[in-house]
This record gives sequence, structure tokens and C-alpha cells, in this order.
Amino acid sequence: MMNGSGMFFGGGFMWLIWILVIAGIVLAVVFLVRGGEGASGSSESALDILKKRYARGEIDEQEYERRRRELED
Repeated sequence: MMNGSGMFFGGGFMWLIWILVIAGIVLAVVFLVRGGEGASGSSESALDILKKRYARGEIDEQEYERRRRELED
């Protein structure tokens, strides 16, 4: 009854489906890993991070000035 075309569309494209599924999983993992790195703002300079820490009150003025001088040297 079937002249072989059913086999091509049923089983022949199964490898394509699996490749797409695996590629999707790989892309999702890469996106999540890169998203985690980029979320913290990896393009921020050390001085920008220092300024933010000082603004939040994590370090006092003396510590801020000492570290700023070290970064500028």
C-alpha cells in the first residue's frame, strides 16, 4: 500500500528532528552560561565596581581612596 514515501517522511526525517533537539539544548546551555557571565556586567571596569562599592557603603572613604590610587598606578 505504501510505496516507500511513508518511510522517508516517517523515519527518514527522524535524524533531522534529533539534530534539531540536540542543537536546541546546546544553544540553551550556551545562552544560560553566557547570560550568567554577562549579568554581572563583565564589561565594567575595576574603577566602576569600586565606585559602586563606595556608593553602597561597603567601603569607607579611606579604603576607596587607597584602592583608587592602586588602580590608577
